Amino acid sequence: MTIQRRQFIAAIGAGAVASTAGCSQSNGGSGGGDGGDGTDSGDGSDGGESDASDEAGVAGETLTLTTTTSTYDTGLLDEIHGDFEEMYDVSVDAVAQGTGAALESARNGDSDVVMVHARGLEDEFMRNGYGINRRDLMFNDFVIVGPEDDPAGIQGMESATDALTAIAEAEAQFVSRGDNSGTHTKELNLWEAAGTDPGGDWYQETGTGMGEALNIANQQGAYTLSDRGTFISQRSEIDLTILVQGPIEDGPEILANPYGIMAVNPGVHDNANYDLAMAYIGWITSPDVQDAISEYQVNGEQLFFPEAVSENPDFQQYVPEGWSSESTDE
Repeated sequence: MTIQRRQFIAAIGAGAVASTAGCSQSNGGSGGGDGGDGTDSGDGSDGGESDASDEAGVAGETLTLTTTTSTYDTGLLDEIHGDFEEMYDVSVDAVAQGTGAALESARNGDSDVVMVHARGLEDEFMRNGYGINRRDLMFNDFVIVGPEDDPAGIQGMESATDALTAIAEAEAQFVSRGDNSGTHTKELNLWEAAGTDPGGDWYQETGTGMGEALNIANQQGAYTLSDRGTFISQRSEIDLTILVQGPIEDGPEILANPYGIMAVNPGVHDNANYDLAMAYIGWITSPDVQDAISEYQVNGEQLFFPEAVSENPDFQQYVPEGWSSESTDE
């Protein structure tokens, strides 16, 4: 997946891949279909929202979404969820965890739908039968941030692995989330690619979400790996700066940060609210909501880039990466 800003989804408005949930239009689109019976709801409204919830059979229910701290801390979900809740007359309980914890909650049957950003962990979740109907949702990228005086001298490096090697060789302070999140998984992959096993007094694992990890790095004048969205949302409150860019600003592709969404398999957990989960997936991957994701800004900057609507959809999004029908047992 190439996400260079200069090449970014020129045809964003065309060719949506339809989700299983057909009643997923945003802001007034739910009144479509056969046009109803010509009556209104009796309260002066056109009944569109109640029609959507009645057709889906979900009115009054609660959807449990386990998601990453980055989608929650940036305020994106608070910005867009009101539309879904009003359309279907439901509530969304968004539980912010690291990707590993979010998937574990789903494995335990404590979630209906999962929004995370570690494809390897997502693939394992699907292969083990816990997740179904995965969709690519959106992306941003990772950045390496640190103090302006940059004791390891990594500013402007074009290689993320070279930057981490320089930090390790200088034994400059580095804060790791250490929480099995998508960001932590990416960090460990980068250290492995760099051929470096981090450890020692200079390397601190916090076991916290991204926002708190940034605060700790700021207090200690340390480096850390952050998703761009969370860093932008907190930049005015901390003194750290971006020293190594990701691919959105023409940095290395290895720092790409794609997000996926999938329903919990009701065949494994019969308590999973599959109907509402699929309505949510259809809604959040619809053109209107993808536009809302694109338009969401903090401090004048776009945080996430939609990926569900494309003229040329990547059908590998639905299955674990590398899967093919020829690889299955006869």
